[in-house]
Amino acid sequence: MTFSTMLTTMSSGMLKTCSLFFLTLWFSLPIGMLVAFGRMAKNPVVRGAVKIYIAVMRGTPLMLQLIMWYFGPFYLFGWSIKGYRFPALLIGFSLNYAAYFAEIYRSGIESMPIGQYEAAEVLGYTKAQTFFRIILPQVVKRILPAVTNEVITLVKDTSLAFTIAYAEVFSLAKQIAASQTSFTPFVIAGVFYFAANYAVAFAMERVEKAFAYFR
Repeated sequence: MTFSTMLTTMSSGMLKTCSLFFLTLWFSLPIGMLVAFGRMAKNPVVRGAVKIYIAVMRGTPLMLQLIMWYFGPFYLFGWSIKGYRFPALLIGFSLNYAAYFAEIYRSGIESMPIGQYEAAEVLGYTKAQTFFRIILPQVVKRILPAVTNEVITLVKDTSLAFTIAYAEVFSLAKQIAASQTSFTPFVIAGVFYFAANYAVAFAMERVEKAFAYFR
């Protein structure tokens, strides 16, 4: 296999990696906010259930979770898992990262001074208006560095998709390296991941600068 053929093959895998990355963010960010609300709920049952969910998601390996999401329906209910590989990955990644984002959101929300809520109430704001117009913009600014770290970690964690034989860039690198007895595919994969992480870091830095309204 020539270098150009190798590069073309692995580029197709990188597209699958990117689709998994972006869809995971699309689902995990809003789910994380809902989980954060549940984590801060006054109802002890809801709060306890959400705490258990977060503990399980953060306390068990993501690789194990992916395997359970993929093979679980077959072993538990006898369902066919044909064509289920990508949905299983998306569910596993989204629910796992939602737990991490939820704790980031919670820390940001709880760090806001109580005086801001009281001032908003005096001005006649509803709870929803207070949160979305006053609290949330400040929370976003505070949590951006932590969110950036998680997003960069997600780029690298997509390589765990090889666990259930999804043909993303790392899986293809392993296959080509084994068949060609070459280390080059791993170098190409490393360059792909570095470029993706650099792009993410650059984009998030621009967002942070946009929110740096105190400077």
